[in-house]
Parts: sequence; structure tokens; C-alpha cells
Amino acid sequence: MKLTRRNFLAWAGLSAVGAVACEGFGIREGELSIQSSTMLPEDLVKGQDNWYATLCRSCPCPEGIVVRVMDGRAKKIQGNPLYPVNHGKQSARCEAGLQAVYHPDRISGPMRRSGARGAGHFTPIPWKDATGVNGLNILRQELEARGQDMLLVTEPLRGHLALVAQRFAAAVGGRHLGFETLDNNTYRMAVKNVFGQDTLPDFDLANTGFLLSFGADFLSTWLSPTRWSRGYGEFRQGEGRKRGTFYQVDTRFSMTAAAADKWVPINPGWEGHLALSLAYVIISEGLQDSGADVGAMTNGQGAAALEAFRPETVAQKMGMTEEMLGASPVEFIVGLARQFAGSGPSLALGGGSAGAYNNGLFNLEAIYALNHLVGNSGVRFNPGSPLEDVPASANVGTLADWEEAAEAIRSGKTRLLMLHNADLVHGLPGSLNLARTLDQADDLFIVSFSPFIDETNVMADLILPDRLSLEDWGDDIPEPGPGYQTLGFQQPVVNPLLDLDPLSFPDILLTMAQELDRDGDLPWANYQKMLREGSDALFALNRGSIKAGSAGEFWTSLLKNGGWWDESETGKGPSSPPAGLFNDIAAKASEPRFDNPTGAGKSFYLVPFSHNTLLDGRNAHLPWLQAAPDPLTTITWQTWVEINDTSAAELGLREGDIVRIESSSGNIRALLYPTPAVPPDVIAVPLGQGRRHGSEYASGRVGTESANVVDILAADRVKDSDSLAWAGTRVTVSGTGASMRISKFEGIVRAVEIGIHEGERIIHTIPDEAT
Repeated sequence: MKLTRRNFLAWAGLSAVGAVACEGFGIREGELSIQSSTMLPEDLVKGQDNWYATLCRSCPCPEGIVVRVMDGRAKKIQGNPLYPVNHGKQSARCEAGLQAVYHPDRISGPMRRSGARGAGHFTPIPWKDATGVNGLNILRQELEARGQDMLLVTEPLRGHLALVAQRFAAAVGGRHLGFETLDNNTYRMAVKNVFGQDTLPDFDLANTGFLLSFGADFLSTWLSPTRWSRGYGEFRQGEGRKRGTFYQVDTRFSMTAAAADKWVPINPGWEGHLALSLAYVIISEGLQDSGADVGAMTNGQGAAALEAFRPETVAQKMGMTEEMLGASPVEFIVGLARQFAGSGPSLALGGGSAGAYNNGLFNLEAIYALNHLVGNSGVRFNPGSPLEDVPASANVGTLADWEEAAEAIRSGKTRLLMLHNADLVHGLPGSLNLARTLDQADDLFIVSFSPFIDETNVMADLILPDRLSLEDWGDDIPEPGPGYQTLGFQQPVVNPLLDLDPLSFPDILLTMAQELDRDGDLPWANYQKMLREGSDALFALNRGSIKAGSAGEFWTSLLKNGGWWDESETGKGPSSPPAGLFNDIAAKASEPRFDNPTGAGKSFYLVPFSHNTLLDGRNAHLPWLQAAPDPLTTITWQTWVEINDTSAAELGLREGDIVRIESSSGNIRALLYPTPAVPPDVIAVPLGQGRRHGSEYASGRVGTESANVVDILAADRVKDSDSLAWAGTRVTVSGTGASMRISKFEGIVRAVEIGIHEGERIIHTIPDEAT
């Protein structure tokens, strides 16, 4: 469906039923009258504009947004200044929500497969009709026949939608799992083991004096980057105090590493050993916070509990050199420990690649245990849900869960697979052969509720497209939250175009539960009524950010503000750290293990990373986000391979060469991008591209300039958490003899290293011709 002005004008008279506009937003008085009417665009929709508060669903952690709507058309998205997670800031990902609503490749209505599975041939069908051959009737029949053998897979869900999905799966006898390509289960387990918390913490970056981060690209894609970017700005400004100092320990030169005072590129998988070496120095020199009970945390052994992590022992394994650090590695570790302990308030955080090796849980536990030595001042714990039974955390599957699910499909134990915004084929390692498993499962019926075609739902037997977030009701308990109870609300701010016919996913589940007589735990007539009941429960608490005289007034204010929060209901940290914490972590210590490639030649550590705007590929269908330049390389639309200049020269390769990257699990092709900001034995490749099916903006370029790096990852697990060890693969790189120009904003100017001053690499840019 291609958009035309006629579509918009036909649709402009519609309005989102029940939506409530917010106040205090908009443009300056008289701003539109400045431009002459003869110069106005011919397709301008004239009329009064309204601003509606809702939630963005294009980001790792949903952000509060306000949407400008004129005559039924969404025109602008910006951050909600009231919402505690982002306080008026927003990412480019949020702005692209407009393109999703008006996307020409949206699935317009229900479809049934009419060709071979995976061929992409579908026939439109109605939602309801007198013949019985309609979307809802087919779904009900399949649930009646196969519901007890159902697996419902969604994006990570919290709030009321998580409750609907969990109860629906239980009611029909099936199972519900959330899916993330790079899940945070290892991080969640580390938080539980070190702090005893079931919810993920917030970090008080704004009031931190010394920040030490391991692997977490928290300014770009990790968990809640918009919130932490705002805190980081205050941390750097240092208003009323000394400007904060920031060290990033990371194998890749990420956006976050680029913002650090010092980037420390150590060998992959050794982050936990460095963290315990810092702890050894702090304890042995008595630098810990006055309230830190070192005796309890080491079972009375003190520094002797960490004797195996003396700087003299650990420094040999880190891969750090005196040229890189401006001091010997031992001196650097000792100096860093003293600075971290003496420049408080200090904060150590870790995530991303640091937790994505086979020893990832050990790494993260060692990193977060450092906070117990410096008073835990920068870690803000989050409380649970303000509403009983409404989940505050998502139930996300591990690699072990997905391997079990694939086997259940092969064996016929799972006969109904229902998908909502979960692209399993694209997001799981190619060695699981999930596409082949789905194709060969003759007794499997696949239902997708996604509004766009992707690598998984192209294999569906039935597609029932959901509404987009700007068209539907919803809520979210942010994780990580801001340190106090928060519940964000999402309202429909526009209606779908007239030639689109989606239905709300939670409403479909509630309807099916009622028709199957399985609605004992799902008594709501529709999802809006369920949310209204939640609003009434919040009103009954008689606390928080909204003061109202009635439940109806409370509901109206809830939608106007975009949510509810209670700053007095904060999270409670542990009264004391676990006894023998450092002994237990030291006992888990192990060296990282890597899956080696089968090909000949020099091998490299492969570091996949989430694309700044496309993330794991969930936003790849949005051309605004495809065209948004990467913050470091400025590359758009393509998959690139970051490699050290010297390594590229040794291989006889240069920028723009199409190279073959091979692991033991397969190979992909991508464009080479040499840079001095990569260690010599490392390459880094972004996620997000490599689609063969779906929107024309996301697919059709595989083999030359688009690739899915997840396809070649070894299916190895993190010890104890069973998550995918996605940073544990080694690969070879070789030329293909082909090349093409990289699509980048920096043009012919590229970065080169021109020297090292006091341990800091000095990077300059020169045109390619001069090299």
C-alpha cells in the first residue's frame, strides 16, 4: 500500500477514541503565521494541533513521548518532560515511530498462507464474515486443536500486556517466552547474586565522581541510553562540584568509549579478572569505604581471598601495553584502584560484551562487587510493581530455552507457534537451523501478530496484524526504572489509515479466551477496560504524582501526564553484602573460552554490537533509522566490519572491500572499514541488517552490503545463566576480490592515528588520497 494525499485526507476526519490531550506542549504563539500562505506546502493539513502523551516502543527501554496531531495526522514526536525515565529527552528511534505508522509496507489486514512455507505468498482474508473462513475463526479453531501444545513468543513484556500473555498461555495450556537477540539474563543474575535484587538497578551518573564501565555501551544502546545520556551530561558538567572522570574498559571502541577520559582495550573476556585485581589493591591498601565490611565479604581473609588476582599476576593476561597505558600495566592497575577508591562517589557498572563470554557471569559479578567496597552510592535500586500481579520484569528466554523450543518443534511437542514482534529466525544463531526446523515441521501451525513481514513470520500460516503503539492502548513498568515506582501509560493518538485493518493483539487474546471459555483469569471485555481497572487500583493507593477527587479524574490525568510515579516509594538495597561475596566470585573465576574458526589464516575475536538506531534489527524497516549515520563511522544503510588499519594492510585489504567473515558456524560478507580505533586482533560488526524478507528498506542487499552477523555466532552458553555467549566467537577475514564505496557521511576523510601523548591515542583525520 503506497501512501497518497487521498489516503491522508480520507483518514483525517477520524480520531482516536478515548485519547486525552496533554497541556503545556506545542509551538510558540504566532510561529505558523510568520510564513506567507503562498509559500505553504500544498499538502499542508490545516487545523488545530493537539499533543498527546504516550510511550515510544522503538527503544530498548520505552521512553515517554508527546505526539503532535493535526486533524488526525501524527506530525511530530518529542520527549515527555514529565516522564521520569527520560525527562523530555528522546532518541532518533522515537522520532521514527511516525514512519512506522505511515509505512507503505505495513500488512494491511489478515492473511493466510497460499504457497510453500517461506515463499511469502499470502491471500487476504477478513477478520470476521459469515463463511467462517476468517482470521479470528481460524485462530480459534487452531487454539482448540493445539492450544495445549502452544508456544507464545513475544518481545520482552512488562505491565498489563505481560499479565495478559502469561495468563492466556496458562489458560490454554501453553507457554509464554519473551525474546531478545542479546538478552540480559546474565546481567540480571549478577544483580541478584551481588545485590539480592529482582529488578534491575538505576545508576546515579549525575552525582558520580569516578565512573568505571566495563563493556556497557550505555550512551548508545545498552538498556536505557537516553536516561543515562542525560545523567552523563550532568556528570560531565560537574555543576557545584568537580567534573567527573570516566574510564571505559571495552574490547571495542564504542560510542561510550569515545566519550570516556580513557579507553582501556583489554583482551576479551578478562574484565572480571581486572575487577578483582582492583578489589585486591583496594582491600590490601585499606582504601575501602569506612562502612564496607571487608571481613564479612572475604570470610575474614581480607586481601588473601583475592591473592590469585594480584596486579603482577593479572597484568600479563590483560593484553595491555605500557605504550597504550602511559605506564606499566601493573602500575596502571594499582593507580586505577587508588583513583576509583579515592575519587568518590564512585560507580562501577558492566554489561554488553563483558557478560557475553562463557565466563560472563563471573565478569559481571566481579565488576558489580566493586561497588560494595566504595559505599554503593551510585547504584539506585528499584522497587517492584505498584500493582499486585502486574509484572515489573520481563520473562526472557535463554539460549537453552530456544534450543529446547526448537527441539520441541522438531519432535512435534509444540504444534502451535504464536509470534508477536519476535523475529526468531533473524535473531538466533544460524547453527540452530531454526528456519529449516520451521519449514520441515509439517504438523506445526504458525500464527504471527506482527504488522510487518520479517524473517520468521514470512513462514507463518496465518498473519493477524497488530496495531502499532501510536494506535493502541498499553502501559509499561520501565526496567531499569528511575529508582522509584513508575508506570508509563500508552494511549492511541491516531487511527490506522482507512485501507489498513489491524486489530489489537491483547484484545485478540482476550477475545479468544472468552470464546474458548478460558477467561477465568482474564475477565476483562477488552484491553482498555483492563488498563482502566489498573488505573482505578492506582487511584485507590492514594499516593503518587496524581491527585484526583475521583477515579475518572485520575484516569484523565494519567493519560494527560503519560503515566504515574511515586518518588517516595523507592527501592531498598541490601542491608549488607552477601557473606563471603568475594570468596564466592573468586571461586567462579575462569578464563574465557572461544569457538575457533575452521578456515585457515589469522583469526580475530568477533565483537558483535547493537546498531545505534536499528538495534538488533527490529527497526531495520524504517528508512529514517537506516539513513541515520553511525556516531563513530558515519556509515548508513550498510553492514561494515571495523578492523585495525595494520591488520587490514597485512591482509592486503582496504576500505570498501567486500570481505568474507567465516566462523565454525558459517560465513557472511560485509564491507571493510579500517580504523586505528580497534585492537589488532579484534573485528567488530553491527547487528541489524541482513534481511532477505520484508520491507524493501530492510531487505534485498544480502551478500554485498548487508549481512546478519548473528548467523555466524557459535551457539555457546554463558556458564550458569545459559544465555548466548555472543562475544565468544573467533573468525577469519579474507577478501572476495569485490569492493564498493561505503555509504558514509565522512566522505573521503577518515581517521588515522598520529601518535600517543601521555598514554592517550591522538586521532586525526586526513583525506584518503593523502594516505
